[in-house]
Amino acid sequence: MDITSAEFIISNSDVKKCPSGIFPEYAFIGRSNVGKSSLINMLTNRKGLAMTSATPGKTMLINHFLINKSWYIVDLPGYGYAQRGQKGKEQIQRIIEDYILQREQMTSLFVLVDSRHEPQAIDLAFIEWLGENGVPFAIVFTKCDKLKFGKLNSNVRSYLAKLEEQWEELPPYFVTSSENRTGREELLQYIEQINREVNNK
Repeated sequence: MDITSAEFIISNSDVKKCPSGIFPEYAFIGRSNVGKSSLINMLTNRKGLAMTSATPGKTMLINHFLINKSWYIVDLPGYGYAQRGQKGKEQIQRIIEDYILQREQMTSLFVLVDSRHEPQAIDLAFIEWLGENGVPFAIVFTKCDKLKFGKLNSNVRSYLAKLEEQWEELPPYFVTSSENRTGREELLQYIEQINREVNNK
């Protein structure tokens, strides 16, 4: 898939104010500082489209980006930022849950996990919650350029093995790097395939 246009449309904290219409939406979510904005910029070939920050927990809103005037990338707030405080965490959780459970246009959710780390309880709990609510999702391993190939393979395998303890069937997964653009074509092909299925319905 070629991305010929990518434009920021709206930021908000209320799912009811998300764009109207029937375009499919692909939402990206993960723990703070997992590389979400960098991945969106890499996928769209637009360096400053999603704001990247060295400060974790910067994305506090639902951000919609219209791609090729026919579908959306949605940048959701990061979860699990310890220094946000209880009230802030609850507010972010409400924004995330409202969007995921109420937004009919949400076609698939991409859960980003840092390929350098072993499975984190917060990610596993979130993935389990998605399963309980029947939310379609895929896993995106980020920052794969930071590891040697053998270590990367081993980390991905152990993560999938951990998921297999709970899941009969594993979700689709992608191994990516925003630095060297690994996984870009595979992710965009996956989105294109789903878009075709949606359009044929």
